[in-house]
Amino acid sequence: MRAVLVLLLVVHMGGIALAQGQPAPAAERDAVLKTVQAFFDTMAARDVAGARRTLMAEGRLFAVRQQDGKTVTRTVTNEEYLKDLAGIKPARRERIWNPDVRIRGVIATLWTPYDFWIDGKFSHCGVDAFDLIKTDEGWKIAGGAYTVEAKCDPSPLGPLKQ
Repeated sequence: MRAVLVLLLVVHMGGIALAQGQPAPAAERDAVLKTVQAFFDTMAARDVAGARRTLMAEGRLFAVRQQDGKTVTRTVTNEEYLKDLAGIKPARRERIWNPDVRIRGVIATLWTPYDFWIDGKFSHCGVDAFDLIKTDEGWKIAGGAYTVEAKCDPSPLGPLKQ
């Protein structure tokens, strides 16, 4: 009887793990990471057409920060982001490391620490959380949320290299 209970518990816990998503297969994980990196590259290059290829038009991005003990949230639709991208003057660079990618069918999430640089100087850091959908054209960013923090654990990437 005890063996049956243990077996049922193991099967139940395995079902919970499947419902929560599994680590992504390497090829799909790489495709999700490539999409997010392309998004960052288009930001750095102010490449609106390229950014449009990485984003779902209907999506939305949320920036969340703590200010004076309160949570402050700023939101922008993906379309608003695209309209503003070409006019951004200072050089921007975002780097990520140790990404956690989860995929279930045609949806994916990416959770990762990041740092953000403006004109070669550290601006802020935090955590990115992207939601992606696999379309006929490949993975696209549906939306996301990110924290904006002044101090984070040091990046294993070291200082920004120009």
